[in-house]
Amino acid sequence: MSHADTALPEQPASAGWQKEIDAERTGWYELAELVRSLSPAECLVPGYYRNPDWTVRDLVAHLGAWLAEAEVQLERMFGGTYDGHDVNVDALNAQFLEAMHDQPWEVAWTMANAARTRMLQDWYALPARDDEAAWWVDKSGGYHYGEHIPHLREWVAELHSRR
Repeated sequence: MSHADTALPEQPASAGWQKEIDAERTGWYELAELVRSLSPAECLVPGYYRNPDWTVRDLVAHLGAWLAEAEVQLERMFGGTYDGHDVNVDALNAQFLEAMHDQPWEVAWTMANAARTRMLQDWYALPARDDEAAWWVDKSGGYHYGEHIPHLREWVAELHSRR
């Protein structure tokens, strides 16, 4: 799939993804609703995580970086150059956090949205479902959002209570 293609297909080319599609869509929409309930300044308040301190911007950048990485790997699958997912998750998390830590809120949010769009395009274009594609979809999509949303709900409630 070329980067010039912009329309998302209605469903992935390969069958069997409905659970993951629903989890990704539901998770993203909840994440977006929570984030949009905050002001840009609130998105920069440390406290989502401690040690190291994360802001909502850091969370969004983290999710966006994983979406971007998944897009790259899915593109490799589509192109036949994929080598497997032997990755050090903690090292990538640290690398992603360092790369994005000084970015403005608007950059992190825009990057995450763009990465999601590209990941969905490549995911939906895969000719077949396999374990490697499923790993990247889970690591970047609905399952990953689900790891973060409960804590994000709590942090957003805390930020709202400070108003």
